[in-house]
Amino acid sequence: MRGETLKIKVFHMAEVTLGDQFHMTHDRLQIKKHFDSACPDIQKLTIHVLQPNQLDIETNTIMDIIPISTKVLGTLGTGITYTLTGVTVVMTGTIEEGEQMHEFGSSEGLLRENLMLNRAGTPKETDFIIWIDLIAKKGTPFNRELSLKMFEIVDHYIQEIRERMKMLEGKLAVETHTYEEKSNPGKPKVALVKQVAGQGAMYDMLLFPEEPSGFRGGVSIIDTNNMPVYLTANEYRDGVIRSMV
Repeated sequence: MRGETLKIKVFHMAEVTLGDQFHMTHDRLQIKKHFDSACPDIQKLTIHVLQPNQLDIETNTIMDIIPISTKVLGTLGTGITYTLTGVTVVMTGTIEEGEQMHEFGSSEGLLRENLMLNRAGTPKETDFIIWIDLIAKKGTPFNRELSLKMFEIVDHYIQEIRERMKMLEGKLAVETHTYEEKSNPGKPKVALVKQVAGQGAMYDMLLFPEEPSGFRGGVSIIDTNNMPVYLTANEYRDGVIRSMV
């Protein structure tokens, strides 16, 4: 008996630049330098492209590190996913003359001192970094609602990249990984139990977003009362869990 099959195609970005519009090829990405957040609570949103290892800059606290992937066929855990290497999104945020957007400890300051490279879930030292910084208006309450608004804004920006990724030709991918879920009758059944965050404004976990490691359509583990959720191995591989800590 065969289960679901997931195929992940990798496109490596050799160059990432800022411009007046979004544009991409199989190995080049241009992102838009101006973006309207359309959120009355946000005072300022700035977008930068950091060159590989350009880390001697001051930033607000790191809210998230986000890979760029998109579904081309099927739902999370099935079908075909495109993902980018050579580039990662780093999201930072604060409230003007107020709190940094953090939960148990802020990481504002020199990026080189606060960002560990070459680890699972962090940029490689050879990666371009798309740095998106959000500053909420002075006096805006620091709460879960503001955090979620910021995550939504950044996800909306990344979706512009995802939509262009969907148009890439799969044959131009530099790598293809195929994961097939198989049933082995008579063999031991193995489950991995993973405890995830679900406590507050910046200590949250999103499940089942529409896009890999996305935000739109996702359900917070807090809103499910931290109840256990069953996931397949391919759903996990495909970014069905979005950590927001």
